Amino acid sequence: MVSSDQRRRQLAREKFERQQQRREEARRRTRRLTAIIASAVAVVAVIGVGSYVFLDDDGSKGSADAAASASPSASPSASESSAPEPKMAIDKKARYTMALDTSQGDIAIEMEAAKTPHTTNSFKALADKKYFDGTKCHRLTTEGIFVLQCGDPKGDGTGGPGYTIPDENLTSLGKAGDDGAVTYAAGTVAMANTGQPGTGGSQFFLVYKDTKLPPSYTPFGTMDEAGLKAVQKVAEAGVADGAGDGAPKKTVTVEKVTVDKA
Repeated sequence: MVSSDQRRRQLAREKFERQQQRREEARRRTRRLTAIIASAVAVVAVIGVGSYVFLDDDGSKGSADAAASASPSASPSASESSAPEPKMAIDKKARYTMALDTSQGDIAIEMEAAKTPHTTNSFKALADKKYFDGTKCHRLTTEGIFVLQCGDPKGDGTGGPGYTIPDENLTSLGKAGDDGAVTYAAGTVAMANTGQPGTGGSQFFLVYKDTKLPPSYTPFGTMDEAGLKAVQKVAEAGVADGAGDGAPKKTVTVEKVTVDKA
């Protein structure tokens, strides 16, 4: 018989996955719109039309979608393919540390470079470009699962670097239980994704209390004790609107991120 606590955790996990999927759908809609606009502009440039108006065969005004379908330059499906991930530049045998200087305290993360080379290499490349500097940890979950999510330059859960990286190190989490979940221990740092394989980007989450989740989120590092305590204090303050999932009441601004050999 499933206990009320197990049921609550299950519902929280399902909500987490649905939100990840909705965010991916939002990204896809944005990419489709961009492709449609780009295609329409290309058609206008080629045929030399001075205004953004297209006519159907019956003489009525058509839409940008119609113009896009006439152009072979960029279809929405083609635009959804990811850019290549950064060229491998780390030493896979070395140890790396990711340092997050935040408005709520410093967080040092020991990275599993040997087990997660693609993830470590991606974070190193992004940090070197100051990709994370000035961003906010946009999501805190305090019911069912216990994570602080960061790494989105847009701050709304839809941002990413324009490429995806493969899942790694999933077998380290052990065998899933009857509920399909494994324990992400407090202090674990793992990649967020859409719930589909190979969809990690720049967003990651910091586990501040043992959390049950499906074994599909790449665990790539572990927070130091001071960092874990800093995240726990943010969690203690709760979510801004008083719910169990949303922007943290204590704003967490990532002021600077560096990734270096330990």
